[in-house]
Amino acid sequence: MPRRLRFNGTGSGEGGCPSVHEDLDSGEVIVHGPPLQDPADVAQLQHLDPGEVAIVVPRNTLVDFGPRDETPRAIGLDALARLFDNFKHTAWRLEARERYASDEQTPTYAEFIEGKRPSWDMGTPWCDTMRRQVANGARVERVRIVDTPATVGQRYLMAHAEKNTALGEDIRNISREDADRLLLGHEDAWIFDSRIVALLNFDEGDDLIGAELITEPSRVIRYVQLRDAAWHYAVPYTEFPVSDG
Repeated sequence: MPRRLRFNGTGSGEGGCPSVHEDLDSGEVIVHGPPLQDPADVAQLQHLDPGEVAIVVPRNTLVDFGPRDETPRAIGLDALARLFDNFKHTAWRLEARERYASDEQTPTYAEFIEGKRPSWDMGTPWCDTMRRQVANGARVERVRIVDTPATVGQRYLMAHAEKNTALGEDIRNISREDADRLLLGHEDAWIFDSRIVALLNFDEGDDLIGAELITEPSRVIRYVQLRDAAWHYAVPYTEFPVSDG
């Protein structure tokens, strides 16, 4: 049975190519246009299997005529962890919660509660990944929203910023009042390379259980705009006034 194809549009004028079609049943996208033929160009492509042909498509053609799928895409913790291995330029985090249950299960949290300086473990897989990414020129940045007075969990994260900074991260804080004024919301999210958003999901006990992966450009840009506003008004954690009540 032939596919049910819908013509979405072309970037080269009426009747031209490349053109974009959509399979109405499977959701697959069919693109036709001039093939990439220079052997030096083809050699740079990854995962090009025998029989496959690379097609040259203007960016605006995909933006204008590519189908938009906003169906939530859930990923688990393992898939979330792989995003930190694979980003190329920037990883940016907004931390908006009052507490994170995983922090409270660590020896360093117990030390903090006892009034001791936490003894950070700098040899974890996370530390290795961050050092490698920063050494390769990537930026890792966070903005942490802090209540007035700061919760115990937020004050622990301020102490934890010492470890983050030692790994090459840039940690900044912003007050809840300023965050609300800027309409930053209450979502925790990572933004990778300004094109992938991992919206973090927590259970009722404040444990991280996974994420919603967002790649739709129109949704990603919303979070990028929030990032720009938060980064503009946040201050380095060492300069942030802390009120613990």
